[in-house]
Amino acid sequence: MPSIVNVFVVSPDTRSERRFDLHITVEQLKAKLELVTGIPVQNQKIVVENGDGQMTAQLADDSKQLGYYGLSDFQTLKVIDTNPSTSFTGQLSDTSQVEKFELSDDAYAKRTDSVLAYKQRHKMGRFGTPSEPSPVPQVNIPIGARCEVESTEHGLHKRGTVRFVGPTKFAGSGVWVGVEYDEPIGRNDGSVQGERYFTCRSNYGIFVRPDRLKIGDFPVEEIDFDDEEM
Repeated sequence: MPSIVNVFVVSPDTRSERRFDLHITVEQLKAKLELVTGIPVQNQKIVVENGDGQMTAQLADDSKQLGYYGLSDFQTLKVIDTNPSTSFTGQLSDTSQVEKFELSDDAYAKRTDSVLAYKQRHKMGRFGTPSEPSPVPQVNIPIGARCEVESTEHGLHKRGTVRFVGPTKFAGSGVWVGVEYDEPIGRNDGSVQGERYFTCRSNYGIFVRPDRLKIGDFPVEEIDFDDEEM
């Protein structure tokens, strides 16, 4: 029959797995448990519990050997402190009386060892350098220049005068050219979505990308709108 048992030792502040010789006395066991639990020998009350937490024995006689109580593997030795006021057991796990450390937002912001300070030093998150907007490309198209806008209709020359060059609110980026057509073949009067960029008659204005028009000495060309086209 094996003389060594593996048991769990629990107390108000500790829990561990231990091995004991069944031939040692309860008094010798208490001396060992004082080093484990911090409970003085004279304050120890030891009960044996099974896996369901039910008490099966109490080691009440200090002169008896552990084997006398039928101690077996994986049972629990529950060490109860009969005078916790002198041994201070339970205070390590009781945080109800611990003074909580609180720091105001202003005091936290002044600390140099905080997560906030780390993010500020390394420009992380909201402290990162904001990305600069992409520069607006330069377009050499003078205001007032005559131009011709490309057309998908054969023989149609969409000519006019440059009235605006630059970025707009209706498009996210890039340069647009505002053109006042010679004829009412446009889409607006120089304003889009309530924002005015130049002024012309209704349906004479249009906005196009710079690569869609040519600058040159384009004379005014009248467009014949016959009855069939109307």
